[in-house]
Amino acid sequence: MAAKIVTFGEIMLRLAPYNYERIIQADQFQVTYGGGEANVAVSLAMFGDESYFVTRLPVNSIGDAAIKTMRGYGVRVDHIIRGGSRVGIYFLEHGASIRPSKVIYDRARSAISEIEPGMLNWGAIFKDKNWFHITGITPAISRSTAEVSLEAVKAAKAAGLTISCDLNYRKKLWTRDEAREMMTKMVKFVDVIISNEEDAYDVFGITAGGSDVTSGKLNVEKYKYVAEQLVILSGAQKVAITLRESLSASDNNWSAMLYDGSEFYLSRKYPIHLVDRVGGGDSFGAGLIHGLINGWDAKKALEFAVAASALKQTIPGDMNLVKENEVIAVVNGDISGRVRR
Repeated sequence: MAAKIVTFGEIMLRLAPYNYERIIQADQFQVTYGGGEANVAVSLAMFGDESYFVTRLPVNSIGDAAIKTMRGYGVRVDHIIRGGSRVGIYFLEHGASIRPSKVIYDRARSAISEIEPGMLNWGAIFKDKNWFHITGITPAISRSTAEVSLEAVKAAKAAGLTISCDLNYRKKLWTRDEAREMMTKMVKFVDVIISNEEDAYDVFGITAGGSDVTSGKLNVEKYKYVAEQLVILSGAQKVAITLRESLSASDNNWSAMLYDGSEFYLSRKYPIHLVDRVGGGDSFGAGLIHGLINGWDAKKALEFAVAASALKQTIPGDMNLVKENEVIAVVNGDISGRVRR
């Protein structure tokens, strides 16, 4: 029987100029949809898992289009509720070479930002499900989404689901102090924490001393300490940390580590020429969930997650549109990029 995973968060309309143009140059934008938990749900559906995306969307054509997008990739939308007046928007300016990518949010008063505790029937949502995934973005959207996020993890824990959370700190949405206050409460219910080289510091003040994320080089040994501290802080069973070495906006090295409370596992490192790095962390989280929920050992799940997220960053858009067998081919060493006929 297929694993059943629930994700909860915001799906946004994404507008991005073509051909690496700056926003100030653009006279047309490419339209796609995306958002942390929505991206995870799509990846899991592509891998063959039964994934459910929960959110709140307005009763209008844009809300309809967002639901159509999710359903089109095989995600179950049974528990999406309708209401509010708008879908959140974000503008993405793709970076290149030494020019970084930029994001501008236009998500104030979005439908999900006005969600309130009690609007979602978590008992029905979590019935017969195995896993719940959320990110630190959702509680950052508004006071009420924070309350609903806490409501959700409590209900998931009571229902016996495994819970994962990607810390995903967004400084444009809340302060470090606000993040620490809320995420300290939430992670007490979390079994698997996903972070990157910056989030642990931004949210909890835990630092990998001696590593400089802007230098393109990371001290992996220091991140073992970060993982240990996150386990102590939260009581989580596992902590995964993605390790991005940013050589430029166009070229990165990508790897990850996983700590299960006793052993550390370090993945293979992939050199990536980036097509679109947005959603890289989400695709890693989805790959890790897929491996763990299907009973793979920690090392196998980690390698699958890193390969999946490396592939995603070669695909335009937020979502990772690859199948399990494509990821396994990369895990097995097929990274030549040769045409398949």
